Amino acid sequence: MTPGNISKYLYEEECRQIIGACYEVHNYLGSGFLEPIYQEALALELTNQNIPFYQEKRLEVWYKDEKLQKFYIADFVCFDKIILELKAVDGIVNEHVGQVLNYLKATQFKLGLFYKNVHICKNIYTQCLNGPYFTRYYLNCNIKMPL
Repeated sequence: MTPGNISKYLYEEECRQIIGACYEVHNYLGSGFLEPIYQEALALELTNQNIPFYQEKRLEVWYKDEKLQKFYIADFVCFDKIILELKAVDGIVNEHVGQVLNYLKATQFKLGLFYKNVHICKNIYTQCLNGPYFTRYYLNCNIKMPL
């Protein structure tokens, strides 16, 4: 990005780094594992790439000035501002989107990413939610995947 240009995406450089780590995991493991395998491998890759993250981060929910006993757990929080949710499913459905929207609301973060990897799909699919308008868009990270 050159001075004076406005980034097309929120946290574009951070997203490129996170998505690059997801691609690295996918390129090595391929498809077909359960979500905990990808989660463990991704934690190793995020560490290897010096991407700051919390794994299985507890997200507190507040009502007025009271912390509720119930809470959410995000798969990853990266750069202290991006939710990264892993899904080993056929497709991202409204319930998944609602889950991440709840995480964003609880944290006041503005961006959530999905990393979807399933046995029938050989592509990484990253969907971003950009609050408060929750516009869906796809990042073109110029990272080549083997066919």
